[in-house]
Amino acid sequence: MSTEPVIKRTKDGSTTLYSPRYDQCYHNPNGAVAESRHLFFEQTGILDHIRQNKPFNIFETGFGTGLNFILLLDYLAETEYSSHITYWSVEAYPVGPGTVSGFDFGEEFQPDSYKPLLTDIFGKIRNGLNRFEPANHLTLKLYFGHFDQLFDEEQIPETFDYLFHDPFSPEVNPELWTPGVFRSLKKISSPDALLSTYCAATSARASMAVAGWSVARAGGALGKREMTLASLNPSRLTKWKRLNEKRLIERFENGEF
Repeated sequence: MSTEPVIKRTKDGSTTLYSPRYDQCYHNPNGAVAESRHLFFEQTGILDHIRQNKPFNIFETGFGTGLNFILLLDYLAETEYSSHITYWSVEAYPVGPGTVSGFDFGEEFQPDSYKPLLTDIFGKIRNGLNRFEPANHLTLKLYFGHFDQLFDEEQIPETFDYLFHDPFSPEVNPELWTPGVFRSLKKISSPDALLSTYCAATSARASMAVAGWSVARAGGALGKREMTLASLNPSRLTKWKRLNEKRLIERFENGEF
């Protein structure tokens, strides 16, 4: 059976991809663009950072279709942002540039406005670290390979203020939801960094707690009851419902997950 992803349209008019490899869609079938806006921009406070013209860095686990990156570009285009953002991402199975021609962002963007950029990125990507400069104030460092390879092979000089943890779910991709993964992310995070993810699984939250993150629940996107936010600074989570990290750690150590 082919492992090539298949384009699927979501309910907000935008497209996502279905992965035969993982038997999951890359985004919420109720709306790819709407979900990404909620999870990674509206909940995190990044939009305030942009409006205040502050520099910051983003690390993303799972570049996927490039949607989160394109959303960031679109938000920047709506402002007079002139500071600098470095955006790191890692992707083990990048799509081919031909697949990009079938992407549709619905009514969220100017028709096809970002397809040439995505086509260029997916056409030029090679094994290892790739660098792109799509704007004067934005650098993309995209690693083609597995998460553990990135941390074994590359020195990451930046520290990150926002972490988009967006791999496939723990049920099908458990290796990206371990305490070791969240310890690696902790090492490259600023003291006030905020990690956001669609996942609300208790096992994933326990892995975060074991790795030293404070963890909170927030309202999910498009029919999902919850999402998860985490930080190394508990005061960053005051607007959301904190979880009992001590109890999560106990459950993890008792082998409940």
